[in-house]
Amino acid sequence: MNNIKVLLVDDHAVVRAGFRMLLSAQDFIGEISDVDRGEMVTQEYAKFQPDVVVMDLSMPGIGGLEAIRRLIKQNNNAIVLVYSIHDEAIYVERAMQAGAKGYVSKNSAPEILAEAVQTVVKGELYIESGLRAETGHTAQNEAEQYREVVDLLSPREFDVFCLVAKGMTAHEASEQLCLGYKTVANYNTQIKHKLNASTAAELAHIAMVLGIIKH
Repeated sequence: MNNIKVLLVDDHAVVRAGFRMLLSAQDFIGEISDVDRGEMVTQEYAKFQPDVVVMDLSMPGIGGLEAIRRLIKQNNNAIVLVYSIHDEAIYVERAMQAGAKGYVSKNSAPEILAEAVQTVVKGELYIESGLRAETGHTAQNEAEQYREVVDLLSPREFDVFCLVAKGMTAHEASEQLCLGYKTVANYNTQIKHKLNASTAAELAHIAMVLGIIKH
């Protein structure tokens, strides 16, 4: 368990620096490398050969979910631990479906990340306690129905869905994701078709039922 090599993936330099300080303080952590975009993950992984990849989800470009999917497709044995500001169950489910082995919220205590790294490197799954909170009974059936459809969205469609549901325009979402306006507009059309929704308000309702938007 000594000298675990870690690849950090986050688009904020300050966050990456914080990761390094936190993990370097652990005696079982070895070399640490980092990149700031999902597009760089597979290349850096091949070069650095880390034991675990600590991955953010909300990044410009392809984003964390798609980066996980691509990495696992290229390296089936890659171990990915998501470390994200998102603590809603739907994000945990999407990350695990993409191939992640663990999920920790950035709101958690520092020692949780260290514990999660050790756990996933041993080949075990790690989901921070409380991140699998169940939906209230009255909304359970509706949530399950929506989740089945949302599961059909591609990683990028899911990113666009979350932003539009939270009130962003296609222009704002395109800037946030570093995608062309027409690309986002096309995603938005596909999303509404898949979810049988015609307005942003309907998307917001679905997101609220799934816990992506807080009541």
